[in-house]
Amino acid sequence: MNYKLVIFDWDGTLVDSTGRIVDSMQRAAREVQLPVIPDAAVQNIIGLGLPEALETLWPGIAGEQMAVMTKAYARFFVTDSQVGMGFFPGAVDFLEGLLRQERLLAVATGKSRKGLDRMLRDLQVGHLFATTRCADETRSKPHPLMLEQILAELSVAPHEALMIGDTTYDLDMANAAGVASVAMGHGAHNEAQLLACRPLAVCHSMRELNEWVQQNG
Repeated sequence: MNYKLVIFDWDGTLVDSTGRIVDSMQRAAREVQLPVIPDAAVQNIIGLGLPEALETLWPGIAGEQMAVMTKAYARFFVTDSQVGMGFFPGAVDFLEGLLRQERLLAVATGKSRKGLDRMLRDLQVGHLFATTRCADETRSKPHPLMLEQILAELSVAPHEALMIGDTTYDLDMANAAGVASVAMGHGAHNEAQLLACRPLAVCHSMRELNEWVQQNG
């Protein structure tokens, strides 16, 4: 299948940011005096929109406390975390190679619009993507609306698109939208979780993903 459109999750798929998200969430929780959540629990919510993630981690979190936590998390993630982040090795080369094959590229992420735009600007890759969707401007994963909007905007049928992500939220969203998926095993969710969502493959590096796409997609 020669996929016309390849849609990427951001955190944990293209960008090695899982450790920074966990660190920022835990430090923010300490600052606002919420119970600190273990690493694995924070990793499990990566991919959700931030309000949905906070509600999952701290059920019943109040509106004012939600707002304070949101601001604290954003500050730690953007400027105050000591954990580095950047593209996984080979990610940009892979994206540029797909463009040379005249494929469309898109991003479907649980990040906010402000957060994604900042990273696209700082990493100088915004020009690579035909469109992007963020959780605060549509429905959070795993609801399929994010993918449905991307498909409609680019006039691409579900069977012409491939979703690539590192969480069950990405894969469940793809399944609900009728879009094929490939999982990345180097992100937030483990391989057993990913395989339960029936992706076409689980890849563990950008090189492995590129090889799979060239052979199968």
